[in-house]
Amino acid sequence: MSQYSVEQLPAVIAGNLLDIGAVALRPNDPFTWTSGIISPIYCDNRLTMSYPDIRDAIAEGFATLIRTHYPDTEVIAGTATAGIPHAAWVAQKLNLPMAYIRDKAKGHGKQNQIEGLIKDGQKVVVIEDLISTGGSSLKAALAVMEAGGDVQGVLAIFTYQFALAEQAFSEEGVELKTLSNYSALVDEALRRGTISESDVSLLKSWRENPQAFGK
Repeated sequence: MSQYSVEQLPAVIAGNLLDIGAVALRPNDPFTWTSGIISPIYCDNRLTMSYPDIRDAIAEGFATLIRTHYPDTEVIAGTATAGIPHAAWVAQKLNLPMAYIRDKAKGHGKQNQIEGLIKDGQKVVVIEDLISTGGSSLKAALAVMEAGGDVQGVLAIFTYQFALAEQAFSEEGVELKTLSNYSALVDEALRRGTISESDVSLLKSWRENPQAFGK
């Protein structure tokens, strides 16, 4: 069982991500995403795979959320590609079947979009690494539903907490829970002295209106 409560997880996981550079905050020297968005944060949760203690903490955090909120879960499904390893570790911890969801169906063979077995009516939790707009995660959840699965919720390591994503999940009636989030990350970075008090309002303004940041 996890040594951390559900309430403690956001700060703990935010600290883990900062420790290994999986997230970086540069409010005064922002990054440019592929989409063209100017951002004070860069997140690469794939780095967690290379740190056994941290990937285990993430898996145990997911397991804690599932035990707490979705105790009847029957299948763990990871999103391709970043959610797959975390889904595997969580499924192993909970001794549950695992599947994974492709972005789209294969163009050959059986043309599967879902690999692994999800039986009609089975209760499924979808594992994702990062929530930005939420579009790809919702697409995966809807694919599970179309295959007959009963999606209990989507779990992710981190969310930027964009209102757009929260609205999208709400509209689809899919529950979203994350181990950590942008607000917890900013708080933890401030506590560590990674950022200053004067940076906080700038960082919060980005989350509220990312398109306007840096303009």
